[in-house]
Amino acid sequence: MARRLARTLAAPGKGPSTSGPSTEPFARHAESTHQTPLRPPFGRTTGLCGHALVVYTAAAALTALALGHTLWFGLSDRSIALAFGALITVGELTRWGGSGSEEREPAPLGAAGALAYALLGENAGHATYHGVLEVVAVVAAASLAGSVPHVALGRGPSLDQMARRVLTVAFAAVCFQPLYNSGKLAQWVGHGPYYALWLVALLMLTALCDAVLAAAMVRARNRWPLGPLLRDQLRAMLGIGSAVGATGAVMALAVAVAGLWALPVFSLPLLLTQLAFRRYAAVRTTYRQTITSLARATEIAGYTPPGHARRVASLSRAVGRELGLAETELDVLEYAALMHDIGQLSLLDPVPAGATAALPPAEQRRIALLGGAVVRQTGVPADVAVVVERQADPYRDQPLTARIVRTANAYDEMARGEGPGGPLTALERLRLGTGHDYQPEVVESLARVLARGGLTTV
Repeated sequence: MARRLARTLAAPGKGPSTSGPSTEPFARHAESTHQTPLRPPFGRTTGLCGHALVVYTAAAALTALALGHTLWFGLSDRSIALAFGALITVGELTRWGGSGSEEREPAPLGAAGALAYALLGENAGHATYHGVLEVVAVVAAASLAGSVPHVALGRGPSLDQMARRVLTVAFAAVCFQPLYNSGKLAQWVGHGPYYALWLVALLMLTALCDAVLAAAMVRARNRWPLGPLLRDQLRAMLGIGSAVGATGAVMALAVAVAGLWALPVFSLPLLLTQLAFRRYAAVRTTYRQTITSLARATEIAGYTPPGHARRVASLSRAVGRELGLAETELDVLEYAALMHDIGQLSLLDPVPAGATAALPPAEQRRIALLGGAVVRQTGVPADVAVVVERQADPYRDQPLTARIVRTANAYDEMARGEGPGGPLTALERLRLGTGHDYQPEVVESLARVLARGGLTTV
């Protein structure tokens, strides 16, 4: 069985060519625990796969074609193109976060302006005639221009974000501009309530296209399950994504009636919304940092080795993604993994190396219950305390999140004390304990995470 496990971890494309996953990332992560954020934790990316390359190639080819066509034939209406180009540029200049930002849409004003230009059919009652390629050219050029200062500071948009912007705007323009310019849309739905319903339906299709692209790009890089990724992307649209879609549609309708002066008027509400989301993100960051600092109490007091809580949290989140947990469940899982050893502070003498997995079940249960009581006093969600409290329960009675934390904790404890072959031997011991201590599906998911070299980011 040991030979079979070694072959699994050393399979081409799934891990290093050594006999097991290296423990060096764990050591580096432990040394910089007070500096590094929770994401990315450890490990390496899986590289650019074929699907991501196809998306990048399609976006680049479409952008090149659009720019070439526009330079050759010129703009149909320079004032409109310049107005929307300026709006998109300002939106990119006011983006929040960088290429590694956790926020789904870091430049909401730019995205809304691009969507409004794709859905624009009239300007103050006069028909517009910009086509799909002109829309793509203006959006791409303005987005690149607004990203230059951010790129110079090292926090520009990622290739994923730029490719998604080009392809989703092209999708919306293809669904709208040919029908509107040919007059077929007016024949089919007119300019009353059916026209508004058509815009809403088109916005939903565009949002779905964007969500599929975003989930597919993450899936291509990390090989996480596509279904949960798509579900999380769609759920994220209920926040800033819905504001972007609504603002884009309203801008297009307002310009059709009032002209280009409507753009700054309808940009203000989205800017205020962006400011509110930025403050909310800052609160979440502070909240996570507080939990991380609290989790380090056991390390500072000498009860657990440096970096143990963060390594367990990183592994737990990776395994949770592998098993298809939603983003909210992953947050609970991460917080519980960070604080799973907080109950050890009640011990008079520290457990050697903090290895609670070797303690008698009664002592494990007492530490878990005390840890849960401490967690309940910190103000974190009650679900986190439940996961911490149930660490010592039989695994068949535990929720899935508790099973994941239990397995990741045991793996980290075993891997530290098994010598050069620690990760390989630790995973083998976990598999031998699947009959009574660990859920087989969780252990196999952990093996797949380790075979890929750890955890990668979006």
